[in-house]
Amino acid sequence: MISCGKELEKIEESKFLFGTYIKIIVYSDNKEKAMDSIEKAFNEIQRIDEKYNSKSEGSLIYKLNNSSNKTIKFDEEGVKLFEGVKKAYELSGHKYDITIAPLLELWGFTDETIELPDLKLPTKEEIEFTKTFIGFDKVKISDDGTLTMGSPVREIDTGSFLKGYAISRAKEVLKNEGIKSAFITSISSIDLIGTKPDNKPWKIGLQNPENPADMIGIVPLKDRAMGVSGDYQTYVEIDGEMYHHILDKDTGYPVKDKKMVVVLCDNAFDADLLSTTFFLMPIDEVISYVDGRKDLDVLIVDKDMNIITSKNFKYEEIKK
Repeated sequence: MISCGKELEKIEESKFLFGTYIKIIVYSDNKEKAMDSIEKAFNEIQRIDEKYNSKSEGSLIYKLNNSSNKTIKFDEEGVKLFEGVKKAYELSGHKYDITIAPLLELWGFTDETIELPDLKLPTKEEIEFTKTFIGFDKVKISDDGTLTMGSPVREIDTGSFLKGYAISRAKEVLKNEGIKSAFITSISSIDLIGTKPDNKPWKIGLQNPENPADMIGIVPLKDRAMGVSGDYQTYVEIDGEMYHHILDKDTGYPVKDKKMVVVLCDNAFDADLLSTTFFLMPIDEVISYVDGRKDLDVLIVDKDMNIITSKNFKYEEIKK
């Protein structure tokens, strides 16, 4: 039964998970039910954080990274996650590689070092040596779900895809609870259910990568997901220069030709995964791939602040 005339109320809740604030907004005429649904969605995000996050002590990936035995057994969910990661690895011509952690550590992208004032630029020799520990081709999953990491590869980093997956799962929980209008955001990963009340699209601002307090545009979205990767999100400062965290594993240096990639698709897992994957690929390759897919849209801001979009990406420009 739909209770006629009952006012839809905006209910929102935030929690600190995955090292960031994740916010869930729901429009509902039953506040108690909505609060309960939001709680279940956050529990699902927390479950994934604790089960797979390479930074969560006790997770499967944390154990894999920190033990001498480089095998773990995955259930169906874990296998599906890694199938998605493998597709991104293949699509990017092996540029997207979740075994890149040693290179991130070399540059200072760890919780302990990222704020240090005296970080040094890695030498060519250090970069070449560190690259020997990277190679997703050494990560294999057998038919029974056993993941094996072959030497000399040491670590898997889940930072480029797991939060998007957790948010996509939270959306499924809310949908199963009967929620018809919801917005789940961690800033860089967003997933939506339906529209705002009165069939109005959700409006999402696109940050200006050169000045994140400003916006370059607004994207009206209904029932879709967005993933954003930018050179302004996570970076270290070395000798007064900024170096961002999306590294080209072949050069060992941050990618230089782009400032931001925005992906629109059906779920936050793919959006998160593809925004990083596309950041690592040549711009023309990305556009031709996306234009060949009906379920994907992309906006790229290149190093000179030119905005390039796939043919169906719609946004409202903000005029200065």
